[in-house]
Amino acid sequence: MSQALIAALQNPAIYPHPVEAFQVIETHISWVVLTGPYAYKIKKPVNFGFLDFTELAAREHFCQEELRLNQRLTQGLYLEVLPISGSEQAPQLGGNDPAIEYALKMRQFPQDQLLAEVQARGELNEAHIDALAEQIAQFHLDAPQVPQAHELGSPEAVMAPVRQNFEQIRALLADKADLQQLDALQAWAESSFERLEPLLTRRKAEGFIRECHGDIHLGNVTLLDGQVVLFDCIEFNEPFRLIDIASDAAFLAMDLEDRGLKPFARRFISAWLEHTGDYAALELLNFYKAYRAMVRGKVSLFRLGQESDAVQRAVILRQYRRYATLAESYSAIPSRLLAITHGVSAVGKSHVAMRLVEALGAIRLRSDVERKRLHGEQKGADKDQLGAGIYNQDASAATYQRLHQLADAALHAGFPVVIDATYLQQSQRQAACQIAEATGVPFLILDCSAPDAVIASRLALRQETARDPSDATMDVINAQQASREALSQAELILSQRVDTHESASLDSLIARIRQHLPGL
Repeated sequence: MSQALIAALQNPAIYPHPVEAFQVIETHISWVVLTGPYAYKIKKPVNFGFLDFTELAAREHFCQEELRLNQRLTQGLYLEVLPISGSEQAPQLGGNDPAIEYALKMRQFPQDQLLAEVQARGELNEAHIDALAEQIAQFHLDAPQVPQAHELGSPEAVMAPVRQNFEQIRALLADKADLQQLDALQAWAESSFERLEPLLTRRKAEGFIRECHGDIHLGNVTLLDGQVVLFDCIEFNEPFRLIDIASDAAFLAMDLEDRGLKPFARRFISAWLEHTGDYAALELLNFYKAYRAMVRGKVSLFRLGQESDAVQRAVILRQYRRYATLAESYSAIPSRLLAITHGVSAVGKSHVAMRLVEALGAIRLRSDVERKRLHGEQKGADKDQLGAGIYNQDASAATYQRLHQLADAALHAGFPVVIDATYLQQSQRQAACQIAEATGVPFLILDCSAPDAVIASRLALRQETARDPSDATMDVINAQQASREALSQAELILSQRVDTHESASLDSLIARIRQHLPGL
């Protein structure tokens, strides 16, 4: 296959549909011919070790794999694999004659709708991140598990590419400071692996090694019909795809942080955790993010051997060092705290907690989410009875116990935690305080307040949109107000009042936390 075929494919008469204009996008492994309504992706006959497209049969196979894998995530985007017959100078699309090549037909979308382009224009927002987190989490929950007998997903299989990264990078570096940094990063990776090996073994046994995406970053997400759509899975290399779902999620978190979007990265991880319930992944996130950053750094360095211009070589090294520094940041000893919200439903606790997620890197644990993960949805017969069903005393006690178990695990994994719950009873607050004391971290009660009219307005909006996991009604809120136990004098010392309807109040809170815990 040659450029002659790509040139010949830019002929409107070949296509069974109108052609608006031709544009060719070329990568190191494929060509994509854009026609207006549809795009046709053709794989190059190349062998890079980690992929081998040299044989026609292999290119057909991997076109079919790309179709299969991406149809899991998209509807109406990846359409079919078409044979190209005839000759390179006079190709025919489809038909029954012997194929000389294969094309993957896709619905074309505007390139300016890629989230990487949306972000470059400063238009990426919280709704995009939330939708992406929900989509990825559901994809991970549905993805097929890798069989236990499969070699991929074992601790050694996880660590092998990490070690290979360091070997390949070391051969490309000459600067003493770069090599010293690389040695320190490798030592941290090895010590982390030793500590995490039992968890990695459990992850394989518990089914968290799945057929994932393998390449989640903003360049592989687009807006299609107003919806966020993840596409372009890794089809050509199983070890890149049959991985821990935590590694798949960590790639996007690293990509967001590399783009200077740390609040969005934190928001994404917090939402992904809420949707999957996979809080055990927290211990692995920094390990996997560092690995992903070093992969990006290595790919940058591969271009050094192809570049003789001194200025361009300096640009390549600067890019590598940015990724190495990002990887190094994941090895830092974190500052931690345990914060709990305190206040009635709809007072604004979830918003306060999310601000701590974005500003401080806290992990948000939501009682409304964990309650339903434990007990399911509230059944119809119980909906009109206060304190019934999943909101009865035993169910509530189990929910708070679960929240405190998760908080303990997240704190031990090195993350600050904010628990988003009402905490209207002193015994609930004391149980949370005991977790902080046992872990040796500061404890903070976020005493959330808002005028009754604001609470009523927020509740009405929540009920109208039907997107919030809370089932609270005004009757529930009134009952909460009547039965709440006021903060004791000892608790007041540990509390900070937050007027949730005033942004300055929350900004001041975050500034005070940072002043006392500068590592956050």
